[in-house]
Amino acid sequence: MKLITTTAIALIAVLSASPAIAQYGAAAQQPKSAAPAAPAQQQAQPKISPSKGATKALVDLQDAVNKGDYASVPAKVAAAQAVATTKEDRYLVGQLQLKAALAAKDNAAMAAAIDKVAASGYLDAAKSAELYLSLGQTLYNAKQYAEAGAAFQKAIAINPKDADASALLGEALFAQGQKAEAASAFQRAIQARVAAGQKPDEALLKRAVGVAYGAQSPAAIELSRQWVTAYPSASSWGDAIAIYRNLNHPDVEGTLDLLRLMQATGALNSAGEYGLYARAAFEQGNFNEAQAVLDAGIAAKVVNPSSSEFSDVVGALKARPKATAADLAAATKAAANGMALLRIGDRYYGMGDYAKAVELYRMAMGKPGVDKDVANLHIGMALARSGDKAGAAAALNAVGGSRAEIAKYWLTYLNQKA
Repeated sequence: MKLITTTAIALIAVLSASPAIAQYGAAAQQPKSAAPAAPAQQQAQPKISPSKGATKALVDLQDAVNKGDYASVPAKVAAAQAVATTKEDRYLVGQLQLKAALAAKDNAAMAAAIDKVAASGYLDAAKSAELYLSLGQTLYNAKQYAEAGAAFQKAIAINPKDADASALLGEALFAQGQKAEAASAFQRAIQARVAAGQKPDEALLKRAVGVAYGAQSPAAIELSRQWVTAYPSASSWGDAIAIYRNLNHPDVEGTLDLLRLMQATGALNSAGEYGLYARAAFEQGNFNEAQAVLDAGIAAKVVNPSSSEFSDVVGALKARPKATAADLAAATKAAANGMALLRIGDRYYGMGDYAKAVELYRMAMGKPGVDKDVANLHIGMALARSGDKAGAAAALNAVGGSRAEIAKYWLTYLNQKA
């Protein structure tokens, strides 16, 4: 998320869209021929007339502002405010105070003036929120981050649905080192976009993910899934899965299931990832899948089998026989327990025979020692790879416990399949 460069011009623009101020006092007494012609747009705007009791004080304040006598402005503002009785009076006081603050480049006075304008009740909520938004950006660019954050908070209080204000608040908080709070603000900005039926910009999603991850916030996981949901690519999938792994440090089972997802989404693209995948599969005795992963890495010209980086796993796999379908059929008949059936299912999965994998996973389900969440997850993974979206969704939605978050990533992948 990048802040829009904003200066006092933006604040002037907001006020210029407001009704024009009626001429009064010395200016109104000048001959008409001496007054410059007003632009057509300004002439069409309604004019504001102050109350009789406030007119003189407002004329004095206007004269001081127009003459650049900024030293006398605070006292004249106080005097005008003391006699202001209508919302028009209060608005004019704040508007003139703001004009002086802008000319003097006094940010503190600018903030105080905008508070008066907003509190006057004259402007509608949208214009008041826009004033605070512009003020916040001006203060941010002046590196007054705390003050900028306060201005953005006021804009949000007026219009909680303003996604831009929440995103800018995130930047102000981040600039103050409040990373977790910044991540929450970015998350609210994303939610506001979604609630409005809009697709959040990828830059906003990436910013939110990056800040949340930097804060080691659990929110980074959900944000990463939102990112790959909206903008699926090998890069976003790779980053999202890496964020989950780095924040949660899953066991070998979980790591392997995430690496399988990386392979399914085309996100497996580094030598380290191929090596990790092959070693995890080897550790579970799934030599076919480990060999298939290495072969895929070699074919992609990512893995160099003769390098020292892969010498251990390459050598170990050479010494291990690869199972055939007949071997797995025999192993199924001889399986001593549910976990043996589950691992045979994993071998079918690694061979790409997803139908047989599901059959074995279902045989293992409910047997002593078999984690039903692992079984459901693996059923969902195999059905997702085979194209059975309804069956995969049912299995993945049944996953609970520590595997639930991994199942959500697989559900995201499933929903992206045609």
